[in-house]
Amino acid sequence: IHIAQCFEATRQRCLRLEQDGRRAREQLARAEAERAALEVKLKHARNQVQVEMKKRHRAEAELEKQERKLQLVFESLMREPWGSGVLSGEQCSVLSALAGRRLGAALAPGRRSSVVDESCQSLLSHSDISYDRTEDDVVRS
Repeated sequence: IHIAQCFEATRQRCLRLEQDGRRAREQLARAEAERAALEVKLKHARNQVQVEMKKRHRAEAELEKQERKLQLVFESLMREPWGSGVLSGEQCSVLSALAGRRLGAALAPGRRSSVVDESCQSLLSHSDISYDRTEDDVVRS
């Protein structure tokens, strides 16, 4: 009777261990599926960041191009003799104000939108986003 009770206790323990193993495998499968879905989302997010960075660089290049054109127009207008009536006094003051605020500081070589760059650079830098597989290697070993 004692041996039969030991066998029954062992059978019960094996049954519990099999159930625990089955639950662990199901949980692992769910976690792997979630990881795969998150990797897909991460890939899409990285691609979106890359697209947005390209758009941003194109927009900045266009802005610099337009600012250079504006600078050329401004310089051309400033070379005109003021007595010829080309520009009114109000236009002259507007151009002077524009030259003082916008063109003077904004057209410095290599200038970028500092507010956007400084506040969003870390958010837009896809190099900060990485997936380290060392934990996977440790777990699977």
